[in-house]
Amino acid sequence: MKDIYRGSLVRLANDSPEIMAKAFVKWDRDTEQHRLADSDPAMLFSEKKIKDFIEKRAGKNPQAFPFSIRTLADDKLIGGVSLWVNSWTHADTWVGISIGEREYWGKGYGTDAMRLIVQYGFIELNLRRVSLGLHAYNERALKSYEKVGFKMEGRMRGEGLRDGVRFDSLWMGILREEWLAQQEAK
Repeated sequence: MKDIYRGSLVRLANDSPEIMAKAFVKWDRDTEQHRLADSDPAMLFSEKKIKDFIEKRAGKNPQAFPFSIRTLADDKLIGGVSLWVNSWTHADTWVGISIGEREYWGKGYGTDAMRLIVQYGFIELNLRRVSLGLHAYNERALKSYEKVGFKMEGRMRGEGLRDGVRFDSLWMGILREEWLAQQEAK
């Protein structure tokens, strides 16, 4: 049986609200990181406010499965990834990921973490579909998701606005049977 929490570069973890708040304060001050990960306007939050937010939602939503991402080489906290189950009846979920530490961008860490969370969704949660959204200008994320097996499912033209320029939003998904076929091909 494959380790559901450990990939080739990273492991999924559950860090304390204090540790996550310190990391998120740092990452949220990186404008590029924020704009790659979020559609909302950038806002500065205190470490205490972020910690309180994490504590309030921890364990309260039985449909949310958040993890921190740590490197295997040095156990460094580099990001977070979560599943949010839309419907247990339809076995459908959304995934979100962010690698906050720039020195780990474009080196396979996010792809490895995404492979782990998709595996977790299909194996542990018995889901049928994992969906995600991204900004069309985030080409690095698009390539990463395609490596994991996500397929393009839609494009909302001109959906977002950054620096006075409209951008498209992309929607992708992977089905359980597609993921299982990948596993058999390995």
